[in-house]
Amino acid sequence: MEAWYVVIAFAIAAIIGVVIYFGYLAEKKRREELAALAGQLGWRFDPTKDKSHDDEYAHFEIFRRGHSRCAFNTLTGELTIDERNYLAKMGDFVYKITTSTGKSTQTHTYRFSYLILHLPFANVPDLLIRREGMFDKLAGAFGFDDIDFESAEFSKRFHVKSPDKKFAYDVLHPRMMEYLLVGDPPTVDIECGRCCLSDGRHRWSPQEFNSTLSWVADFIDLWPDHVTAELET
Repeated sequence: MEAWYVVIAFAIAAIIGVVIYFGYLAEKKRREELAALAGQLGWRFDPTKDKSHDDEYAHFEIFRRGHSRCAFNTLTGELTIDERNYLAKMGDFVYKITTSTGKSTQTHTYRFSYLILHLPFANVPDLLIRREGMFDKLAGAFGFDDIDFESAEFSKRFHVKSPDKKFAYDVLHPRMMEYLLVGDPPTVDIECGRCCLSDGRHRWSPQEFNSTLSWVADFIDLWPDHVTAELET
């Protein structure tokens, strides 16, 4: 009987070792592909841990979750949109959540990817655009409504919040709403002069980083000229 326990223990250890090894290879490949992407963009790449988000980007809810938070696989550079340069930062983020029943403790690790643009405008109003969720519908039933738009389809599919409704209506004009209704856009969170794109749940492939850069460039380019002109004054 003891021999079987030894065999089982070795088998479990071997399986764990294989999982760790293939995980290591997958992370190594990801770092190499993101480093190559940074090279194509002319950006910098840093695979090491970066804990500065706690200070610099704490206004974004996704960077305040759990504990043991840090960014890694970070790409930084500039994105040119409509002849304006935007400082940009994107990469992976990790945090942990520990729960306890009193008898046992469990810690789960969560990873997701993000893109942050530093907007070259002063005093940009906050603006949140994300998919409408179940809790948003429940909140609406109790009178906690988000901003509604003429497009019933857009209002049904998206939750929009801003302390400046005029800014929200100016940015979310009919062409912008059409753009957002196509595909599955990321959550857009504009706070403190920064624009953060992420769903806070999944890691992007290198190709998805590239497509997200293209997506946000088109999103910003769709801002009306009179809005950007007012923000620059």
